[in-house]
Parts: sequence; C-alpha cells; structure tokens
Amino acid sequence: MNIALNITQTFQDWLVGFMPEGAASITAMVIVAVIYLMIFAVAGLYLVLLERRVAAWFQLRLGPNRVGFQGLLQTMADALKLVSKELTGTDRADKFLYNLAPYFVIITSLMALGIFPFTQGFQAFDINIGIFFLIAISSIGVIGILLAGWSSNNKFALIGAMRSGVQTISYELSIGLSLLTMVLLTGSLQLSEIVETQKHGWLIVQGHVPAIIAFMIYMIAGTAETNRAPFDMVEAESELGAGFHTEYSGMKFAYFFLAEFINMFIIACIATTVFFGAWLSPFGITESLPWLGVFWFLLKALILVFLMMWFRWTFPRLRIDQLLSLEWKYLLPINLINIMLMAFLVWQKLTIQF
Repeated sequence: MNIALNITQTFQDWLVGFMPEGAASITAMVIVAVIYLMIFAVAGLYLVLLERRVAAWFQLRLGPNRVGFQGLLQTMADALKLVSKELTGTDRADKFLYNLAPYFVIITSLMALGIFPFTQGFQAFDINIGIFFLIAISSIGVIGILLAGWSSNNKFALIGAMRSGVQTISYELSIGLSLLTMVLLTGSLQLSEIVETQKHGWLIVQGHVPAIIAFMIYMIAGTAETNRAPFDMVEAESELGAGFHTEYSGMKFAYFFLAEFINMFIIACIATTVFFGAWLSPFGITESLPWLGVFWFLLKALILVFLMMWFRWTFPRLRIDQLLSLEWKYLLPINLINIMLMAFLVWQKLTIQF
C-alpha cells in the first residue's frame, strides 16, 4: 500500500485531463526521468566540488577558489572540458562492450535514485520491495566495471575489474545483512513504510545497540562497495594507473567519475532512510511543512557523505588480503550475531505487546 502519492502518479493524474491514459503514463515517466537526470547531473558535479574542498580542508589547502564565487563553477568548467575532449580508445578493445560499459554504471545509479522518499510525496516510485530493489540494482553496476576492464584489453584495467568483482561480491553480504537487520525491526521492505515507522523515533534509536552496530557495519561496507579509499583497490592509482577506466577519456570517463560520487550519495541516502528517518525532522515539524523534508533529508545525507570523505582522507589504502579478511573474518560474523540479537529484541518486544 502506498502511503503517499509519488510524483510520477501526480504528473500522470494531471496529464490525464489532456491526453489518453496510456500517453499520460508515458509522458509522466519521461518528465520524471528528465527531473532525475537534472538532479543526477547537478548532484554529481557538486559532490565532486565538495570532495575537493573537504580534501583541501583536511590537508590545510584552499581547494578550488578561482572559477566563480568561492570556486562554485569549477566543476562546471571541468564538465565542459570533458565534453569537449576526444573520445579515445585502443584498437584491440571490444568496441561494443567498451562503449556499453559506462551506461551500465550510470543507469543503475539513476534507477536507484528513483525510489528514495526525499520528502512526503516526492518519490518517483514507491515499490513494496524497495530495500530488495536497491540491493539488486547495486549488484548490476559492477557488471559495467567488469565489462570496462575486460573490453579495454589492458592488463591494468582487467586487474582493477577483477578486484571490483571480488570486492563487490564480498561487501554486498554485509550491506544486505545490515539492512536485513533493520527490516526485521520494521517488518517491511517498502521505503515509505520504513519512514512511517520512524515518526515516533528514528530506527537507530528504536533498534538500540543492534541498530548502531548495523549502521557502523553498513557505513564500512558501503564505503567499500563504492570503491572509495581506504577500499579503492579497484582504481589504486599508485598501482594500476586508473584501474578499470584507464583506457577511457572524455565523457565516458566522466560517466564513471560521476557514478562513483552518485553511488556514494546513494549509500548515504539508504542510511538516511533506514536509520535516520529520511525526511522526518528531529523536532516533529516536517508534517506541517512538507518541503522542509527535502532539507532534512539532504542535510542527513550530506553529513554521511562527509563521513565517507573523512574516511578517504584519514586512512591508508588496505592491501587486497586485508580488505577481504576484514569482510570475511570480522564484518560477516559480527553481522550474523547482530541479526540474531535484533531478532531476539523484536521477539521480546512482540512478547510484551501480546
């Protein structure tokens, strides 16, 4: 059951008065897709700028400060430069797969953005298997990385792609189990229902210690899932040049670059929705001011994005054996014990109620 109308349905209901229902449905989807493409582009560009300013802050530098006020147009200039660059490749590359790979990465990120409830009613699609959909769609993105590495016909790109496969498969387990821990608490996979259960307290508070442990594991595994330092074995500039996208240039390189930052934002959005009440304010005033919910959602998500950036500029890169040991020897066993603790907590709560 949908708790609030999503924006796709809102556009469709409005367009039905001007055209047949089928045409209205398709037109509404196109309008929503354009809106989300704009959000995707702007968010990606300014997350890059935020990363550069955070890095400068940690390293006692100024960062971008010449193009536009306080460097706000720097990433716009970089984007224009990438658009104008020649698309190069290697003669022995598999042309079809080489050209297809960036679109796998960018489309999966865009699809994931579509189901987040940014505020009440501002959600492209509210499906009843939201958490499952997010886990599934994030698994598809790694196909683009594998295709990019293999089709480039470059040994460094292939090594980066194979590392990505190993890393993603490993850390998806911890992401899935940490989210499943919270699904046990809410009893639903639907994001809007998960938000509804938090109107009287965020899940990280309702879930007590198991929720805090789940959040910590989720953030570690989420950072690894996005191939960011200290888990950036996939790119590892000092070893592999640029890793899986070594042979890409221009906008195709920009697709991979933007997708990394959007994936980081997606990881933060999932944590915001599942652990911190999504668009619900800490003061209970979002009900009367629905658009204030967008502010609260983005504030929480950006704080978590900053946390992931903090990881990058604080910890050194792990070796591949350390990366896998962390998951299989530590995070996975802790996750399994934690999910049993949450199940016991939920059972105890149900016993008290009945």
